[in-house]
Amino acid sequence: MNLSSSPAGICLASGEPEPLSSGDLPTCHLWLTSFWVKNVTLLPICLSRGWLGRGTRGWSEVNLIVVLYGHLNLPGLPPRAKNNPETQQLCPAHREDPAICFGSEPCVCLSVSLSPALPPSSFLPEAMTRFSYTEYFSLFHSCSAPSRSTAPPESSPARAPMGLFQGVMQKYSSSLFQTSQLAPVDPLIKAIKNGDEEALKTMIKEGKNLAEPNKEGWLPLHEAAYYGQLGCLKVLQRAYPGTIDQRTLQEETAVYLATCRGHLDCLLSLLQAGAEPDISNKSRETPLYKACERKNAEAVKILVQHNADTNHRCNRGWTALHESVSRNDLEVMEILVNGGAKVESKNAYGITPLFVAAQSGQLEALRFLAKYGADINTQASDSASALYEACKNEHEDVVEFLLLQGADANKTNKDGLLPLHIASKKGNYRIVQMLLPVTSRTRVRRSGVSPLHLAAERNNDAVLEALLSARFDVNAPLAPERARLYEDRRSSALYFAVVNNNVYATELLLEHGADPNRDVISPLLVAIRHGCLRTMQLLLDHGANIDAYIATHPTAFPATIMFAMKCLSLLKFLMDLGCDGEPCFSCLYGNGPHPPAPQPSSRFNDAPASDKEPSVVQFCEFVSAPEVSRWAGPIIDVLLDYVGNVQLCSRLKEHIDSFEDWAVIKEKAEPPRPLAHLCRLRVRKAIGKYRIKLLDTLPLPGRLIRYLKYENTQ
Repeated sequence: MNLSSSPAGICLASGEPEPLSSGDLPTCHLWLTSFWVKNVTLLPICLSRGWLGRGTRGWSEVNLIVVLYGHLNLPGLPPRAKNNPETQQLCPAHREDPAICFGSEPCVCLSVSLSPALPPSSFLPEAMTRFSYTEYFSLFHSCSAPSRSTAPPESSPARAPMGLFQGVMQKYSSSLFQTSQLAPVDPLIKAIKNGDEEALKTMIKEGKNLAEPNKEGWLPLHEAAYYGQLGCLKVLQRAYPGTIDQRTLQEETAVYLATCRGHLDCLLSLLQAGAEPDISNKSRETPLYKACERKNAEAVKILVQHNADTNHRCNRGWTALHESVSRNDLEVMEILVNGGAKVESKNAYGITPLFVAAQSGQLEALRFLAKYGADINTQASDSASALYEACKNEHEDVVEFLLLQGADANKTNKDGLLPLHIASKKGNYRIVQMLLPVTSRTRVRRSGVSPLHLAAERNNDAVLEALLSARFDVNAPLAPERARLYEDRRSSALYFAVVNNNVYATELLLEHGADPNRDVISPLLVAIRHGCLRTMQLLLDHGANIDAYIATHPTAFPATIMFAMKCLSLLKFLMDLGCDGEPCFSCLYGNGPHPPAPQPSSRFNDAPASDKEPSVVQFCEFVSAPEVSRWAGPIIDVLLDYVGNVQLCSRLKEHIDSFEDWAVIKEKAEPPRPLAHLCRLRVRKAIGKYRIKLLDTLPLPGRLIRYLKYENTQ
């Protein structure tokens, strides 16, 4: 927050919050002088670390610094305040720009701390009033609070700077800086907090009803249990024995509050007086559950000794044992199990304490539960096993322990996935190595997805290598229902590697026998789209079809040419390696009229209709698209170098005629083509596109070899 951006303002900043030992709301009274402020800008309050702690009445103290600067008319202000070094040190606005005060009145910064510490008296007037921080905060929560106005002094500042929130401050300044008195502290609460038993006894003798709840449903008994005042608690127990199990509006009993606060003497006194130990709050959390949550073994022991239900479930179905396992509290776990807690109890999602231990990586808790007979192969409602969850969260020691205890590595979850699948997806090499010897290949095939797919999809090369070394089928396809989850209907692990532009994984899979022609869309087309020459070369070296087509979007010419059109050097690279350019000039319409050009963007990006066979797109139709047509001439020029005597259709001629510079292309296409060029095409065709890279091995002069490879066009 830039304080110098506003001529006048108030800024409250929070320091490091420290929990109060009593847990009560601190007395945050800020000492300010009595004055009238005109045209003051109010900047927002930012508490970076929330000031409310845990618990219903657990608060955290907020250390505040209030900086007040701007045009103030303060009676009795010492003249030296304006140039006070301490003042300038505290005010960022004054320090950065001393000229921020435009009027004749002094620009003053007042540093105000939490009471009881008072600000330095060297530059504050003697007349002081108390400003309530809670009242200040209420202004932002309720705009209907009544306010008392104070008449301004007759002499106002000559020039008052305008603030962004001038209207807001004019409306609320009177209530913000009003002279107010603190609400008196209830003598009853004060007596309980101070442990004043005699004061309580006096109130009871005088006939005061101490069994009447406040607006939150709290009795004095609850207050005594909360503050841990055993003497006061006993006085109230004897005077009002019928209130021992009475609940607050949050359905919290005195036993619950004493447990939450860790006051064991109060807890024991209440239980010995006959208090019920199993009354839960609104979330159905019992005192025993809260004791486990706070890892208070002594409180757990006291409650179990007084017959607390160790198998009570909260709203989520969790028992006290679930909670203690999640916190790896072996001492509490032993108390609970010896007190009758069931190790196989399940929550609302079918999760047992052992499942929680495996899921959260609590190895010691897992050992303890296994010792007491918990099911190692327990499964949740979604059929995920404890072993699956341990693999999912990469708890290596837990996985090792479960496997040593005989956990079944072939139990699938509701999606049919095995622990090996999730371990491959996470890329945990050590867990994968532990699972490989105990995982059934038949179960893997039934799942419809190979661990190779998941490893390749996440670029987990080490895991991919381990799976290939274990002889997993490199060409295992995705099941149709899983392939449909992808728009491109991919099915091979190789496709995943190419889509990720992972050259190492692509090479690894190809070396282990991956077929580059199995997918609906050839991985070569994906590599062309990425523009990765290394991946293209790898795929072509291992038999990828350079004249690949897309079955779902049929074209009259190879899709490889279609994907490479926007990059002429890439197109030439493919043509050099044997891509067939003849179909580009085999137009159905020839020199006759052509139908209106379709929109390739919609025809090639959308899936074809299931009830209608997609029409075949001609080369001349495709280059008529607006995003391609401006390159039509150079594209045709490159393709003509790799074809013989061809006939340009009427639409291609229209494109060439549209630019004067393309006239030479039309002349180039006119038959007959040069004899040397036709001979080159004949030789290349005889060699074949799969052996074209072997041209260097022919017993021919180097000049001729270069001509055949299009390295020399002369």
